[in-house]
Amino acid sequence: MVLLGTLVNAFSILVGGILGLALPKLSQGVRTTVMQGLGLAVAVQGIMMALKTNNLLIVIGSLVVGGLAGELFKVEAGLEKLGQTLERSVGAKAKGKVAAGFVTTTLIYCVGAMAILGSIDSGIRHNHDMLYTKSMLDGFSAIIFASTLGVGVLFSSLPVLLYQGAIALSATLITSFISTQMLDAITAEITSVGGILIIGIGLNILEIKKINVANLLPSVVVAALLVPIVAYFS
Repeated sequence: MVLLGTLVNAFSILVGGILGLALPKLSQGVRTTVMQGLGLAVAVQGIMMALKTNNLLIVIGSLVVGGLAGELFKVEAGLEKLGQTLERSVGAKAKGKVAAGFVTTTLIYCVGAMAILGSIDSGIRHNHDMLYTKSMLDGFSAIIFASTLGVGVLFSSLPVLLYQGAIALSATLITSFISTQMLDAITAEITSVGGILIIGIGLNILEIKKINVANLLPSVVVAALLVPIVAYFS
């Protein structure tokens, strides 16, 4: 079953989020410290991913073109609007709480290398091991995020389901058109671009600098398209 890993992943976020909401209310000091720890870990993960590139020019070009596309289509504003709609639906008392939790965790769970590589592996080989591992990590982090950011974390399971499911289903098709070598090259650049976006997420969590990471999400798609184009003209 191509979508088994994705389904398990989305379910783990739901379960982790519910457990996080059930925990006793944490003090502000504990929440701040926990979020800072998560922010640092996310930033380190991003740095490790960013170094996977084999062609820095592709990464830079992807970020520039993808950033322009994200601003044009107002991706971040759209995600925030969706989060605010969910906020009104559940009647959250704290303004912006649901939106912040939804946007932050959606980006973290969707941009990571494991989300992309695991979904591709599910689609190509029907091997879900990477997504099972991601499920354990996401479920644990959802407990922490939900206890600090609130109910918005639970809603991030839906974008995970749609995003990873789309990649897995697409991967079943692209193997007929590209070689294994090209697939490896595309994966390397997608991972690198995704790593840079994750660094931005870490900076946002640490409140060092507000970066519109969602508007850079199209960069991942641009990277996948640039690799074969560059290879063709090389």
